[in-house]
Amino acid sequence: MRIALIQQPLADSYENTLLAADAHVREAARSGARLVAFPELAFLPFFPQHKRTGDRFAYAETIPGPATEHFQALARELGIVVILNVFEREGDRAYDSSPVIDADGTLLGVTRMMHITHYEGFWEQDYYDPSPTGPQVYDTAAGRIGVAICYDRHYPEYMRELALMGADVVVIPQAGADGEWPDGVYEAEVQIASFQNGMFCALCNRVGQEDVLTFSGASFVTSPTGKVIATAPSGEPGILYADLDVSQVAASPAKKLFMRDRRPGMYHRLTASQE
Repeated sequence: MRIALIQQPLADSYENTLLAADAHVREAARSGARLVAFPELAFLPFFPQHKRTGDRFAYAETIPGPATEHFQALARELGIVVILNVFEREGDRAYDSSPVIDADGTLLGVTRMMHITHYEGFWEQDYYDPSPTGPQVYDTAAGRIGVAICYDRHYPEYMRELALMGADVVVIPQAGADGEWPDGVYEAEVQIASFQNGMFCALCNRVGQEDVLTFSGASFVTSPTGKVIATAPSGEPGILYADLDVSQVAASPAKKLFMRDRRPGMYHRLTASQE
């Protein structure tokens, strides 16, 4: 199964960024991709790099809304699964959200970021509410797909939950900046998650200079044995393709050994309240 990660910079407007994204999805479909994914807040400026001073909902949209409706129609036309990331407003709450659209245009559901960070350049608690639901896995035309939005991937228990729910592929919409973490940590962290849980992971990163942050690009895909099997250039826009052999999931050490020998009754502190 071929997947495509769209590593695109912002255009000069929301509308033009959406049009560029449309063109990239069409190109990916022509190249045989069955699943296309976008980075975190792909069609918006990365506004959380600044502390909030005005309207919290200035960039927010509803689901369904402009982005989801556009890509539902496109997914239906092309017969391709599309995973977005948008700033969602639902009543008086706001979320960092990834709608999952099946190849027939059906909106299967929405994964919302569960863990919300707050530090220099990433003032996300000023904008986002934490998801009221846990990880989700979707049955799609491209297989069983989970989503771990950016910061959520740092939590091994989140990634393990996706594996226990049967995810074959975990898509990670990301906004990772130059110098944010030591060199190699992005890849190593996701390689370990893939290996320990027996699943493919596909990290799709933003790219380009935006105010105080420079987003790295360098999107990549890891296999259930922990190998990096595809990598995009750093600092350059483009589409990263990877061909996944989903039979590797069942054959992985995690599925044959690690999951078999788990002792969940001994892990009480993992789910204990911090209070």
